[in-house]
Amino acid sequence: MTWALLLGLLAALLLLLLLSRRRTRRPGEPPLDLGSIPWLGHALEFGKDAASFLTRMKKKHGDIFTVLVGGRYVTVLLDPHSYDAVVWEPHSKLDFHAYAVFLMERIFDVQLPHYSPSDEKAKMKPTLLHKDLQALTDSMYANLRTVLLGDTTEAGSGWHEISLLDFSYSCLLRAGYLTLYGVEALPRTHESQAQDRAHSADVFHTFRQLDLLLPKLARGSLSAGDKDQACRVKGRLWKLLSPARLATRAHRSNWLESYLLYLEEMGVSADMQARALVLQLWATQGNMGPAAFWLLIFLLKNPEALAAVRGEFEQLLSRAEQPISQMTTLPQKLLDNMPVLDSVLSESLRLTAAPFITREVMVDLAMPMADGREFSLRRGDRLLLFPFLSPQKDPEIYTDPEVFKYNRFLNSDGSEKKDFYKDGKRLKNYSMPWGAGHNQCLGKAYAISSIKQFVFLVLVHLDLELINPDMEIPEFDLSRWRRPASVPGSRRSEVRDRIAASAEPKLSPDLLISLRQQPPPPREQEREQEQEEVEQEAPPDRGPATRAPRRLPAPPASERAPRPRGACSPSAPPARPA
Repeated sequence: MTWALLLGLLAALLLLLLLSRRRTRRPGEPPLDLGSIPWLGHALEFGKDAASFLTRMKKKHGDIFTVLVGGRYVTVLLDPHSYDAVVWEPHSKLDFHAYAVFLMERIFDVQLPHYSPSDEKAKMKPTLLHKDLQALTDSMYANLRTVLLGDTTEAGSGWHEISLLDFSYSCLLRAGYLTLYGVEALPRTHESQAQDRAHSADVFHTFRQLDLLLPKLARGSLSAGDKDQACRVKGRLWKLLSPARLATRAHRSNWLESYLLYLEEMGVSADMQARALVLQLWATQGNMGPAAFWLLIFLLKNPEALAAVRGEFEQLLSRAEQPISQMTTLPQKLLDNMPVLDSVLSESLRLTAAPFITREVMVDLAMPMADGREFSLRRGDRLLLFPFLSPQKDPEIYTDPEVFKYNRFLNSDGSEKKDFYKDGKRLKNYSMPWGAGHNQCLGKAYAISSIKQFVFLVLVHLDLELINPDMEIPEFDLSRWRRPASVPGSRRSEVRDRIAASAEPKLSPDLLISLRQQPPPPREQEREQEQEEVEQEAPPDRGPATRAPRRLPAPPASERAPRPRGACSPSAPPARPA
């Protein structure tokens, strides 16, 4: 028996060796690196730290090479000038659908009959553009106010400690859920808003339990205990997001109505619809919170950047037509006129957005490079782009690429900077957190406006300070780099081409903030009262009287509540006169 077992193991090892070593590089193919372990190849090193591994391979082989990873041959392309040749290639040659469906089934237990990515895209695209996009943006602002300001009001006066990641993730996912899936009732009352906060908190905490298991689910490495927890959490989410339960909610988005109609037209059962809706909650909301976390931590650690963003808000509000307290929506012209915040967001995403853009090679094909070279790809291989390394961390494109520079995407005149170069040629793809080509994120505009509205509300209405101002910017949680990536508005078929990025940080007790809602500034109240009196006295045909410019509200020093012990700001904040 022992000899038979040993012979079986030896035969298996020989088979693995033959399977992994039989491939040789053909003329015209990229450099081939099989690694030292039969069949596994570079799987262990790739899984441990993909960025470091691919950096080493690039130095060894150049901008294109093929590596063996767990029995699969993966061709890696790291020349941003050549990315368009991949992202615009027809799906009949380079496809992303099969692997996405595999992940849909493995992670979320979703199986849809006759599923077509192009049909789904055509159905959902109009709900994320034009008037529907504006409706989503306005609704998101109202729901962010409900969640963000309501939570801090319910917490009472004074300073409160909370994890910065939990704060960012919770606020954005809960507000996004209310925006897409509906609210408790209309018209909204204090009671219904309190119910919205409680219900959305339940959804977030349940979702977060599943979210933390996603890397293991994707790899198929759950323990017995993890499997039991995943089943319980999924079951709870399926109940919370069941079509019958959502049918009672008010002010549901056109996005949700269109998606449910799409599922019904395919003949999807109610149970499977609930599973698909849980998948969509993750696909649309799973990365805005982490992205906002990184933006805030960079601001809190860079006083000059924080002052610049606050100064931009101050100028915008001085020209606003309404006092802050009366803004039920944030006018689009204000959102579109925040070049400093736009640059901060672009820089934050450049440093943290790390999606793997993958394609399955469907036929033998020749792939042209921007420099005139051409390489042959084999049918059945996988093609991988990793924009995090190039262009986003390329020192030839960005000076000091590891350093956060809030104005990196600003020209000297304050306009958006779009001209970046590599090898003396202007880059089309100089940062790619939103994907590219056929499946660039449809929800990009919605995601950007949501993050900007969140940051605006935080900096205008809250005092926000790091508990430990000396803490370093946290490292990535590398275990979550390999999770399927998505961003708001993405679809299951694009599950890998997204902002997975917003890689989450390693959990640390130092990642705490102290916050409180700013007390209503007396001077702002006086101005509002004066405006009302002037408007009441003005003749009907004159319109509203013009108000004096206002600055960001800030509590007088005498009104600032004492901080809890250990709470302090990273630096003295810029003066903000009332």
